[in-house]
Amino acid sequence: MRLSEVPVGTAAVVRSVRPGTHGEGRRLEDVGFVVGTRIRVERRAPLGDPTIFEVRGTRLALRRSGADLVEVEPVATADPVPPDLAAALADTPTADVGDGADG
Repeated sequence: MRLSEVPVGTAAVVRSVRPGTHGEGRRLEDVGFVVGTRIRVERRAPLGDPTIFEVRGTRLALRRSGADLVEVEPVATADPVPPDLAAALADTPTADVGDGADG
């Protein structure tokens, strides 16, 4: 699903960012639209363009043409950690903290 299709008030996780014709995708990545980032659609202008998104605690206005470059997955079904990374993290040993008793 494209970011431009996400309804207002809904959150989504970035799955990919296309480069665009003039490097727009790189600029989007530079301001926080990176894979795994959670984004919330805050408000859309009366004619549908631009839209305000919350990205990493910052509000950004983005035109539909820019939002069309960002592929997302709605947060209800999104797993913010890619499956291969989740598997690697699951195999990482952790420290045994014990029961907190001294002795």
